[in-house]
Amino acid sequence: QVHLVESGGGLVQAGGSLTLSCAASGSIFRLRAMGWYRQAAGKQRELVATITSGGNTNYADSVKGRFTISRDNAENTVTLQMNSLKPEDTAVYYCNHQTWVGPGQYSDYWGQGTQVTVSS
Repeated sequence: QVHLVESGGGLVQAGGSLTLSCAASGSIFRLRAMGWYRQAAGKQRELVATITSGGNTNYADSVKGRFTISRDNAENTVTLQMNSLKPEDTAVYYCNHQTWVGPGQYSDYWGQGTQVTVSS
């Protein structure tokens, strides 16, 4: 089992910045990737950014150039720096942790979610 605790959400004006952090604990020894997803009201959950155990990153087109994901291996944390925020970034943001459970198989773990609201 992997336990994820998120922090850093809140209310910000358009053009502002927020930093989300996620701390992982438990069975985190076989990390595949960590990342952030978001779900706006009435919409499906979507990928925001991911970072693999090897440090490769992937971003949704809508956040490229504005958001940066990073990982601290020693602290088992993943951080999402969000700059130039837009009202359409408003959503509940979820931390995700993927752990290898077998050859080619992994399990997903999710945080409880943190609200990000961007006012216009």
